[in-house]
Parts: sequence; C-alpha cells; structure tokens
Amino acid sequence: MRVVFVHGACVQDGSWWWHRMSGLLEEHGVSSVAPALPSCGEAGVPGGAGGPGLAEDVGAVRQVLQDGDEPTIVVAHSYGGIVAAEAAAGVESVRHLLLISSYLPEVGQSLSDFGDGSPAPFLDVDPAAGTFGVRPELLVETFLQDCDADVQAEAADHLARQNVQVTGQPVWAAAWHDVPSTYLVCARDAGTPARLQREFARRAGRVVELDAGHHPFLSQPVAVRDLLLSL
Repeated sequence: MRVVFVHGACVQDGSWWWHRMSGLLEEHGVSSVAPALPSCGEAGVPGGAGGPGLAEDVGAVRQVLQDGDEPTIVVAHSYGGIVAAEAAAGVESVRHLLLISSYLPEVGQSLSDFGDGSPAPFLDVDPAAGTFGVRPELLVETFLQDCDADVQAEAADHLARQNVQVTGQPVWAAAWHDVPSTYLVCARDAGTPARLQREFARRAGRVVELDAGHHPFLSQPVAVRDLLLSL
C-alpha cells in the first residue's frame, strides 16, 4: 500500500507538511509521496494571474497516481480535496479517499462554492497580482494553535502565494462517488469550523472526529497514522 498526500492552499513543500506522517508510515512498510502543486509555485512558475491553476494541480497529482498500480489511499487536506476529487477519478489503484478538514465537490463545483462569498479574514488577496495567501501573523492562531513550538516556528517558511483563480475553477469529476471515503473532522479547527466540516462530511461514506486543529497530521500524527492504517 502507498499513500499520496495532497496538501492544502497557500503552502508549499508538501514533504514538510506531511513529514511527521511519512516517518510513522514507513515504520509499517507504507510508502508515501506528496506531489507538488503548480498553482502554489511549486513547479518553478510563480503563482498568479495567467499562471498554473487547478487543472495543473489535478494533472500533477493524477500523474503520481498513475505512476504505479500499487493500492493507494489519497489523503487530501483542505483545498487538496478539490484537487483529489478530479485527480483520483477513474484511477484503478485508488482504494480510499481520506479528507481532512476538506471538501467533496460535485462536478461543476469549485472551492468558492463552500464559502460565503467573501475572503476569510486570515487570507490576504492581491487582485492585481492574482494571488492569495495566509496572513503570517494569523497563521499560528488559526491553523497551528495545537502544534508544538518547533512546528509553529517553521511553518511560516513553507507558506506560498497561490493563484487566486483556483478558488473559482470547477472540478470535472468527483472521485468520491465511486471511491470509498472517510472524512476526518478536526473539532478544534479555527480556520474551517467544525460545524462546516460536519456539513461537508455528509457526502463521505464514513465520518471520524478528532479533537485537533487544522493540521492534525502535525499535532497528532500517531492518531492520523492509526486511522490511515485502519483503512
């Protein structure tokens, strides 16, 4: 078995965001990979107007999924659920989707369909540049309040400006219709409140709750590993 991690919006260096998980999984003989998302500037092209968008993110993840036929679990965090919905569709090796504080969009839905029409207060949108990002001064209290000091200190170095167009670009497939899915509700998430996660999770086949913030794979990696292994 292998795990493909799909990180959320406005970050880069997926291997860092998932590093506490990868080591724990290796101890059980499970390999993992975290594809780079071009819309976050991870493909060498800066994010922004005219730059890579959702289609490129989908293509990058889909390429990794199609690289082998080993049974695979896709773990999608936050915005990553939008990417995974299309990227994992029709890939025979994908056996399960684990959505962490994330989304299960229908065909034609985009990230913006899960919001209230206005940018979240922890985001900084630059219309002229065509990018958005997390306000560094709000990073810890919104997303990492239950993580240790080392993670909190390092996380800001792994933020990214992302092409804002991804928020309105729809998916053209919905893998969760055909692939078993589990939704992990993060009960102490200050970025995506638990009440909204529970609403999003209604489309999942199974729902699990954890008393954690937005990044449980950094604050409680053993619990997330155990959930993964149970799948």
